Amino acid sequence: MLTDENLKNLELKAEAIRETIIEMLVAAGSGHTAGPMGMADIFAALYFDILNHDPKNPEWEERDRLILSNGHIVPVRYAAMAHAGYFPVEECLTLRKFGSRLQGHPERERLPGLETTSGPLGSGLGQAAGIAYGARMDGKKFHVYCAMSDGEHDAGNIWESAMFIGANKLSNLTGIIDRNNIQINGLTEDVMPLESLRNKYEAFGWHVLECDGNNIAAFVDMVGEAKAITERPTVIIAHTVPGKGIKEIEYDYHWHGTPPNAEQAKKWLQELRTLKGKIQSEHE
Repeated sequence: MLTDENLKNLELKAEAIRETIIEMLVAAGSGHTAGPMGMADIFAALYFDILNHDPKNPEWEERDRLILSNGHIVPVRYAAMAHAGYFPVEECLTLRKFGSRLQGHPERERLPGLETTSGPLGSGLGQAAGIAYGARMDGKKFHVYCAMSDGEHDAGNIWESAMFIGANKLSNLTGIIDRNNIQINGLTEDVMPLESLRNKYEAFGWHVLECDGNNIAAFVDMVGEAKAITERPTVIIAHTVPGKGIKEIEYDYHWHGTPPNAEQAKKWLQELRTLKGKIQSEHE
């Protein structure tokens, strides 16, 4: 259970991550906005409460593994890693620059702390399955988390992996679906209806949980329940608001792959600083 002080700190970390996302996107002049902003609360919870990891020793053998399947939202991972101490926050401004360690999709060999290279949607769950299966064979106790988008569930290899994981009862793996209901060219239910995600995963032998993905306390509770399930894998369907924190872009799929300009970034950063003030006052 999170104390009020711990929750406040996590919520402030999430807003700091959002600020860094905006700064890095405007510096790059390209990249994805809606998904990273919506997932900031989850990545704050992962890097500052849930994951067993060591930023000073990113190759530590007993670390938990976090696989990012929807690689296009990697700005949120870079920002979280930087604030956690994997590299200087200032380096985030090199996003997508030639020669940078912070490419538009994560490249494992460029940056310590990344577990996989991702880009082709739908591949991450299979990678996570292999890591979890190998860990069980080797008697390793670390946990594997796989972050996925809802839109990438249009890809068939997601479902092949889900079937394999369910069949092998890989309880050392937890899937996290960013259920924000948008993809690059529209709403998910207009492009390729996904529902019922719960029934589909349950049919493949998974334990399914759902929560408000922008409620850090609720998400932390769901992860705790997932780790208590020892006879089958768990997936958390996290309902998030794309563009969370910036009212003018929330729920708008046009911001899936569009970065802010300098004027928008200045306005948005002020909006987030106001939110940080509200968080401070709410916990007093």
